[in-house]
Amino acid sequence: MSEPVTTPACDSTGAAIRWARTADIRGIRSLVVPLAEQRVLVSKEIVTYYESVQEFRVAERDGALIGCGALHVMWEDLAEIRTLAVAREALGAGLGGQLLETLVEDARELGVRRLFCLTFETRFFERHGFVPIEGRAVSGAVYAELLRSYDEGVAEFLDLERVKPNTLGNTRMLRTL
Repeated sequence: MSEPVTTPACDSTGAAIRWARTADIRGIRSLVVPLAEQRVLVSKEIVTYYESVQEFRVAERDGALIGCGALHVMWEDLAEIRTLAVAREALGAGLGGQLLETLVEDARELGVRRLFCLTFETRFFERHGFVPIEGRAVSGAVYAELLRSYDEGVAEFLDLERVKPNTLGNTRMLRTL
């Protein structure tokens, strides 16, 4: 599970995409901090990254992390793409798309049929099959179960009032696999 997998779309960047390890967390956080300061990504405590390390894929080139992304399962058929970030020097080479498609394949392997994201980067996600959503994207029974989650990403998916300050200007998007 931790062996690097070089993927064709990453060849132009010289990057390998692999599962994250605990030793990668500080590098992941370094990728996220500038984007969180710009309010593009939500800032998280470092402990949160350690708690979810098994959800992350990272892109590595010459021993340095240049990208990351996570897949967080929310329900039997629903997961969220989280913390998709690419280092400034690697932007524009297709690495973000390759990370996203790797996470999509992970979702398929898990049996997930729908992917959610909360993003400012709507054109990027639209190019990868996501569409904006309004209102509830799950049945009333599933909505009631998801309300029991302590996860802020689930609250954002549900569009709860308490997370509105975190989501201002973001678009809720969904992709069906």
